[in-house]
Amino acid sequence: MKCPYCLNQDTKVIETRVTESDISIRRRRECEKCGNRFTTFERIENTPIAVIKKDSTRQPFDRNKILSGLIRACVKRNISTKILEKIVDDIESEIRNFHSSEIKSNEIGEIALKKLRDLDKVAYIRFASVYKQFDSIKQFTSELSELKKPL
Repeated sequence: MKCPYCLNQDTKVIETRVTESDISIRRRRECEKCGNRFTTFERIENTPIAVIKKDSTRQPFDRNKILSGLIRACVKRNISTKILEKIVDDIESEIRNFHSSEIKSNEIGEIALKKLRDLDKVAYIRFASVYKQFDSIKQFTSELSELKKPL
């Protein structure tokens, strides 16, 4: 593994752990030349998944898009990035369990909403307002009413 600081090829693994979601391995590495440390993740290479957008176009699945949406929804909500990464791991795992090489973007959005509803109601509403494209107060208040109902 090449050092991201000095580009030296010789690095050593200091620590290895399985992530909480059991879908990747986290490795702490140290460069033998400059001594800097960095983290890498090793994941199983799965079949690519295509996401079918609303306009019927297809894009490769990108977990970073989900993570950035969750981060935006959780701004100033005291929710760690680690928790959000775990949610993205869970979402990706759930998608891969569908055993299909394609999934509709709205299905991904619904899974993310379900996870946010359990985590934080304000983040849920923020995510829902973008995902469901609220364009009226009525839609917003309707979603709030649904949120107040027990699962």
